[in-house]
Amino acid sequence: MATNFSKKDMIKLQNLLRKSKKTITTAESCTGGLVASLITKISGSSDIFNGSIVTYSNSIKNKELGVLNESLDKFGAVSKQVVSEMLDGVLKKFEADFAIAISGVAGPNGGTKNKPVGTIVIGIASNNNIKK
Repeated sequence: MATNFSKKDMIKLQNLLRKSKKTITTAESCTGGLVASLITKISGSSDIFNGSIVTYSNSIKNKELGVLNESLDKFGAVSKQVVSEMLDGVLKKFEADFAIAISGVAGPNGGTKNKPVGTIVIGIASNNNIKK
């Protein structure tokens, strides 16, 4: 059963980050900044959120986050490898303690047999190289 991350949950997360003096950032592709928007909708989020980046194209993933063109060519933008590199790049770019990165095939076009519409890769990481 799926659960929704509510406004109350976001406030709890932000208070936990604030109490720990930690920050979070995002690197988003198919979500187009939605996660960053959900974070910044909460008043006072500027003390736990330095910024975010929407890297919709592969070129911007490479130029702004340092995602290797080799990874994009070999695995595709919607892959664990690319999302991992997005996490590394956004943690560095925004000097954050934690990051969320998302890449996917939103549709209605763009799907393939191996990566149909709806395929999403979400990664989280800390600045001490813990990734999920």
